[in-house]
Amino acid sequence: MALNYIWVFFFLVAFIVALVKLIFFHDYEVFSSIVMSTFETARTGFEISLGLTGVLTLWMGIMRIGEKGGVVAVLSRIIGPFFQRIFPGLGKDHPAYGAITLNIAANMLNLDNAATPMGLQAMKEMQETNPDKETASDAQIMFMVLNTSGLTLIPVSIMVYRAQLGSVNPTDVFIPLLIATFFSTLAGLIAVAVAQKINLMNRVVIAWLGGMTAFIVALIWYFSTLSQAAIQVVSNVASGVILFSIIITFILMAMRKKVNVYETFIEGAKDGFKTAIKIIPYLVSILVAIGVFRASGAMDYLIGGVEWTVAALGFNTDFVGALPTALMKPLSGSGARGMMIDAMTTHGADSFVGRLASIFQGSTDTTFYILAVYFGSVGIKRTRHALACGLIADFAGILAAIFVGYLFFH
Repeated sequence: MALNYIWVFFFLVAFIVALVKLIFFHDYEVFSSIVMSTFETARTGFEISLGLTGVLTLWMGIMRIGEKGGVVAVLSRIIGPFFQRIFPGLGKDHPAYGAITLNIAANMLNLDNAATPMGLQAMKEMQETNPDKETASDAQIMFMVLNTSGLTLIPVSIMVYRAQLGSVNPTDVFIPLLIATFFSTLAGLIAVAVAQKINLMNRVVIAWLGGMTAFIVALIWYFSTLSQAAIQVVSNVASGVILFSIIITFILMAMRKKVNVYETFIEGAKDGFKTAIKIIPYLVSILVAIGVFRASGAMDYLIGGVEWTVAALGFNTDFVGALPTALMKPLSGSGARGMMIDAMTTHGADSFVGRLASIFQGSTDTTFYILAVYFGSVGIKRTRHALACGLIADFAGILAAIFVGYLFFH
């Protein structure tokens, strides 16, 4: 129901803002812009889904090989104790654990093409044991929020954009970005745990979170000692080796169990194609709603209102120039990327606004996109507290980004 209200809200606000601009400001192009945006974003949604078809077909085939080869069982034994406490509804040795682990790992390595199919596979496997097929289960909500928090350890694309736009040191946002995305993930985890009454003060949970924190700190320290060129080389090599090693491991484990690897791949690939087709209406619907909201000028008024409020409270407003990226990120990844590039082009890549926009871009993920695609792929209509917790993670990431931005660069 929450997504229903949000979707209607975007359209109604867009209509009201456009009507005001037409009547009082004589903007005769506003409604034409809105209508054009519906065609453009509908086409974009279809093209994204079409682009996902090949990737989903490939990776769901690979995931099926891993499933038949026993990878899921191995991963469940390793990370099962932690997952059993944050996904208590799944119980022990649930088949979704393997896909969840691979999805989170792919997200952390910034491997979007691999993360999405693995995430959809995890959703599908959790749906198998979901008693109410149209309502998101606790486990599905936790998984979705962990995805929307956008924990990424190697944000190469952001550093590449900064380099292309003339930054003297494109990697200077690396540590602030990791801090912001870590707080976003932590806030999302805590928000869902509170909503679902999950006890995080458990020795196993604390040990795992402490270990992951130590790993992230060590990784931050290591990359902080490298040059921008070295970071790109190391991250590209590591990502490629890890990703292809996963494929080879799946194949070898399946062969060890005497599985017909090719036929198993085809079996999973067929499901990937079906899933890609299934998400088209969900993706188009949310992108069109976001498009009309932007085209009407409502986003600009929202940002202006935030700036006025912050100034009225006596706080520094320098961060507001980067705020379009933060507000757009939960709605559209490509839109937020465009906002980030615009901020760096207008103010300079090494300006406070340019750096902060880069941190915003990497601090969270596209909540509405992920919610629409992941839940839409399994036909879930009632998302319960998923959107609220996802937005809490986004808000925490934005606040953390502003704090570290001022701390490092102001």
